[in-house]
Amino acid sequence: MRNLWKNGRIETKMKNQTPIIIMNFSGIYKEEDFYKGDFWKGKDFRKDKEENTGENMEGKGIFWMELQDIPGTNCYCDEEAIAEINKKTENLTTAGIHFIDSGNYHYMTRLWLAKMEVPFALLVFDNHTDMQPPAFGGLLSCGGWIAAALEELEDLCHVILIGPDEAAYEQVDEGLKEKVSFLSREQLQKMEDEEIGYYIRTALNEKCGWEKQDGRLSLYISIDKDVLCPSDAQTTWSQGDMRLDTLLSCVQTVRECAKECQAVIAGVDICGEADMESIHENQANDLANQKLLKAFLGSREYAGSETVKERDCKE
Repeated sequence: MRNLWKNGRIETKMKNQTPIIIMNFSGIYKEEDFYKGDFWKGKDFRKDKEENTGENMEGKGIFWMELQDIPGTNCYCDEEAIAEINKKTENLTTAGIHFIDSGNYHYMTRLWLAKMEVPFALLVFDNHTDMQPPAFGGLLSCGGWIAAALEELEDLCHVILIGPDEAAYEQVDEGLKEKVSFLSREQLQKMEDEEIGYYIRTALNEKCGWEKQDGRLSLYISIDKDVLCPSDAQTTWSQGDMRLDTLLSCVQTVRECAKECQAVIAGVDICGEADMESIHENQANDLANQKLLKAFLGSREYAGSETVKERDCKE
């Protein structure tokens, strides 16, 4: 039986723990603290001899997946790299929270979505459309993975895209837009958190059928932290204006709606880390990851690191 997030939480075979998958493409996660602390009982699983296997670390629900040794993964992912990544993830389902490194690797969402076995919708927070036409012989890319998913995955019924600016969305192929609900950066600037929450609820009910007794679509959530303002995250790509508190409010809205409607959240991924060269600017990302992890898990399941410090995020 597949592990699924029902009624706002993931149900797994690991004593109700939510699997957390750390996909280390660039090395940046070795410099972060958000996944440490009492929840892991002080274990620094990064040093575990089995860190390359992708196996569950001592039953803690943590999967450290070492991917730095795979060539052909930065921004574009060639067929050989896809095959290697699929080998490492073959025993995992979409269930859980996947940290997939910087936005250069956002195409990983497309690979996780390929594991879906039921009709589903995709909720994306991103400062970019990620629906660019394919380049370089049609290689899977961080800038075109949503378009690839819409074109290639029959079970993907709808995409709710929140964050890109209107000019970028105008460049998207009209055929793709038929399956997309879009909330632009310009609209977000004029909306209060409650209005954004109402938009999300309406989209889930109308496009995903969450208010219906039958036929509800499962939901996969993908977050690129470049949707956030530079005060709340430092990413490798141009960034939006959303505050972290607003994003956390959106997560809470989705979880509440899932619980009320007895809908399924099939999985989550989060990207938008800094470059290794900008590690000195990474504290905001570490804090954002910690708060997002807590928002998805809930306070009872998360007891993360006390070493991630609050910072002044005033604009």
